[in-house]
Amino acid sequence: MVVDIGTGTGQAVLRRARREPRSLVIGVDAEATAMADASRRAAVSVKKGGLPNALFVAESAERLPGALAGRADLVTVVLPWGSLLRGILAPDTMIVDGLRGLLCRTGELVLFLSEIDRKQVDGLVNRLAGLEPAEVREATESDVTELSSGWARRLGIPGSRSAWVIRLQAGPGGESASRSLV
Repeated sequence: MVVDIGTGTGQAVLRRARREPRSLVIGVDAEATAMADASRRAAVSVKKGGLPNALFVAESAERLPGALAGRADLVTVVLPWGSLLRGILAPDTMIVDGLRGLLCRTGELVLFLSEIDRKQVDGLVNRLAGLEPAEVREATESDVTELSSGWARRLGIPGSRSAWVIRLQAGPGGESASRSLV
């Protein structure tokens, strides 16, 4: 299962669900109206282009994991803003615990962050208790493509604006399967 936190319009969820028809892809955002169109498009019949493997949940990051606890193989947070961004950068225990709580024993959390420097990235990685760093690097054009981030393209990442990919694994010593970053 893949969970995209702060999914916004949910377009990335729809693209991933199409690309990975055997994966359940869930978009979570505190603002239900932003993802309403994507949710309606996913819910139509398969004959009309519906995606039964795409679901949307209106919930704040502070109230996770709930029914999704311990089930996600991959959790993505792409270009967060507002309280989600503040909660990750600070970090806020409720948000970090919620993200970590979504992950299965071998799950991965992928953060795609912009407008922070390497020193901030290193400090963030050191403060995310219970998550082991697997990869920390500047984002590439292929990351933008793989994450299906329309915002990243509009912001000119990586050409005009830098961004970071931070991949973390659940627990110490979690045995993550070898796979693509996202």
